[in-house]
Amino acid sequence: MSLTSSVNLDWIKTTCAYCGVGCGIEAKAEEVSPGGEIIVKVRGDEDHPANFGRLCSKGLALGETAISDGRLLKPSINNVDCTWDQALDHVADKFKNIIAEHGPDAVAFYVSGQLLTEDYYIANKLMKGFIGSANIDTNSRLCMSSSVAGHKRAFGSDTVPNVYTDFELSDLVILVGSNLAWCHPVLFQRLKEAKAQRPEMKVVMVDPRATDTCAIADLHLKLQPGTDVALFNGLLVELAEKNCLDSTYIDSFTEGFESALTSARNEFSSQQARSEALGIPLNDLQQFYDWVCATEKTLTVYSQGVNQSSAGVDKVNAIINTHFATGRIGKPGCGPFSITGQPNAMGGREVGGLANTLAAHLEFNDETAYKIVSEFWQTDRLAQKPGLRAVELFDAIDEGKVKAVWVMATNPVVSLPNANKVISALQKCELVVVSDCIEHTDTAEYAHVKLPAQGWSEKSGTVTNSERRISRQRNILPPKGEAKPDWWIMSEVGKRLGFESAFSYNNEAEIFQEHAQLTAFKNNGSRDLNLAGLSSLNLEKYNQLSPVQWPCDSQEKIAEQNTDSAPIRLFSEGGFFTPSGRGQFIAVEQKAPKTKTSKEYPLVLNTGRIRDQWHTMTRTGLASRLGAHKPEPFLSIHPQSAESINAKKGDIIEITSRCGSALARVNITTDVSPTQVFMPIHWTNMTSSAGRVGVVVTPEYDDISGQPEAKFTPVNIKKHDVNAEAMVVSRDDLDLPSSIYWARQTINNGYLYYLATQDSPQQLKQIIDTALPQEADVNKLQFNDSGSNGGSRFARIRAEQILDCAIVAESLAEQDYSWLGELLSSKPDIEAKRSILSGTPSGRLATGKLICACKQIGVKTIQSAIESKNLSTVKEVSLATTAGTGCGTCMSEIEQILKETLSA
Repeated sequence: MSLTSSVNLDWIKTTCAYCGVGCGIEAKAEEVSPGGEIIVKVRGDEDHPANFGRLCSKGLALGETAISDGRLLKPSINNVDCTWDQALDHVADKFKNIIAEHGPDAVAFYVSGQLLTEDYYIANKLMKGFIGSANIDTNSRLCMSSSVAGHKRAFGSDTVPNVYTDFELSDLVILVGSNLAWCHPVLFQRLKEAKAQRPEMKVVMVDPRATDTCAIADLHLKLQPGTDVALFNGLLVELAEKNCLDSTYIDSFTEGFESALTSARNEFSSQQARSEALGIPLNDLQQFYDWVCATEKTLTVYSQGVNQSSAGVDKVNAIINTHFATGRIGKPGCGPFSITGQPNAMGGREVGGLANTLAAHLEFNDETAYKIVSEFWQTDRLAQKPGLRAVELFDAIDEGKVKAVWVMATNPVVSLPNANKVISALQKCELVVVSDCIEHTDTAEYAHVKLPAQGWSEKSGTVTNSERRISRQRNILPPKGEAKPDWWIMSEVGKRLGFESAFSYNNEAEIFQEHAQLTAFKNNGSRDLNLAGLSSLNLEKYNQLSPVQWPCDSQEKIAEQNTDSAPIRLFSEGGFFTPSGRGQFIAVEQKAPKTKTSKEYPLVLNTGRIRDQWHTMTRTGLASRLGAHKPEPFLSIHPQSAESINAKKGDIIEITSRCGSALARVNITTDVSPTQVFMPIHWTNMTSSAGRVGVVVTPEYDDISGQPEAKFTPVNIKKHDVNAEAMVVSRDDLDLPSSIYWARQTINNGYLYYLATQDSPQQLKQIIDTALPQEADVNKLQFNDSGSNGGSRFARIRAEQILDCAIVAESLAEQDYSWLGELLSSKPDIEAKRSILSGTPSGRLATGKLICACKQIGVKTIQSAIESKNLSTVKEVSLATTAGTGCGTCMSEIEQILKETLSA
């Protein structure tokens, strides 16, 4: 694609497409050469109050994902390309016929925190307001719906009371179920810098697993999975017994305290008994309680380890109870702070993207709310009851109750629990529509209709981050192929369903204006989500919009924010939205997870993210620099667990639950306890043969929030027999037999495959020869092992280009072959040929396993600098190599390399 006069060549302020931190970015389109490909350069926006110029490894690589590779470029019906009119007519006709025969609840939308607020608004308006069903749910159900429900129970509204500056102002930060270093790296860096400036600040990590975030923790409470309620109930008891309560706040602004305290006291006979149940040494538990009792500025930051639980809502309320009890809420440096996982999970909550809410923080089962939304939308078709939540929705599809589903910007075949049942549901469904910017995803494989949507760098709208800050996401490039904005696609279907007057929008600014007006309509202070100050933005003002927090119910309040960046905190002096106007203590008690371990399934599976990847890798998987850190699906197990199944480093492990099984490379570590294992969520059927962990995860969920239990699945493990392994670099996808274990990593100009099989090395080599493209006029460089293992190394070369390369052996576990990923961007010079034939990297290829994704620094480069320059501190290593000077999330690994090198 060549640059045209319509492309803006200046730096454009926009917002990152990844986590809920909502970092500001400056992006710029550039032409590599006259008439050549466009690249997008990215840098942090120093003016944005979320990140002040910082970016993580994923954000820094965002420009590398704004490419045409793998894009869905044209609409199609049953995999036959068609025009937009044909596709839209088909979708509308099928929806219309199904609704006519079976009613509006026979159709559904499943949407995403990757959508912009304007897209979300149209989806909710179309489904709930005009189709007349509340069967619209979102993948945000999987990451923060327990927080939503907990907020509503305590505050009467889905309100996050805190702001990011509280990270710098707090004296005690409690991180609960949050690997901040990997999942929200920019906030981790803010916290780390604050602690460096004020060493007296304390950080407590509450997590069953040791993670990189522990690097800055003064205390790690390695509690038993699922026992968070008992931990914070114990804190509530301790606060009462040590006379650390804020009686004025409790009496003036809350109710239900005595009931909550009684429930907490009745749970255990003593703190010693509580300590044993938690699996935390009593001294550590008491130290934690003492710090909280003594520290006014206490901030509790929680994420998926709290939310993704069959008792997630109770966990949230147990945390909030302790802040109500001390009055530590809505004040600088203290409060309960839910950090969302997706870039617009908050925006989706604002417009009603969850099946159990109406819109603009208005609720079902409220006659006044129902009248407000009906009147504003001018509809008599508004859904009258909550719809099906994510797991329930796909169960209903599987049962034939829901006959049409439209999936937008998400990949439920990978991300939902009991994921093979999702496949079963889609295979049975009469109509599956997928809107996405990526052509081949696990979910798109089951679509009858595919609709090309615009991706980051092309679409325009707003997102809201975890501190209620609305930011613009702006287009940098023209759309690829025939891609359209999601709001436009849905509006066109809405018109075809007969609702033209309600969906005749010219641009996203008009949709945002309507959304803002709805938040203010008949509000009268009854809801804190009030965007009245933004409700008259025209297109020009909308395009100029600077980041702004809600509530922003007047132009004056917006002007104040823009003048002094004064953060807006809530509830320091009450002002709750409950029927009584008081904050609600919720009496909660520790409940065991719904699924239980057994003799057959003795271990607990915990799932989560890794540092450089995002969700199902449809975007991050395009950036070569992000694949090298953790290139294969892996399972972290304790050395005792490894010994029990005779597993060693590099083995393939089969992990099985009552739902299904997966395969992963073993990672033996004391980061997990002997009774627990951990596996990341990112791998799909597009990037691995059997690394889709959703197949294994239990479908149990929180009854209140509907959020699935992703942190506690009983499993067993066993070693998967392997007789031969290989690593293959290829410029093309490989079509491999189903008997082969494989995982695929994107590299420059192609892919790096990791293979394992029960076949012999000779048989595996034949399989590879068959899978590689048949090329003419090539030279072959080959070494065959004359020993009994039958290993070999070979490459095919044409002119000044390595086409592909493979190393085959009985086992490859003892050596690092990550350097193979550099071969397709190398010329076949003597260094490359020597490395291929010997199986040992030399020269520029000898940098070792990637440690710093931002600066592309490998382990051997770091080790060499330590040895040759006599380096003794992490800071010296960073200055000498630049490793860790990007987002900084690799610093704990650098520290470990330093220790090991100095020790050796």
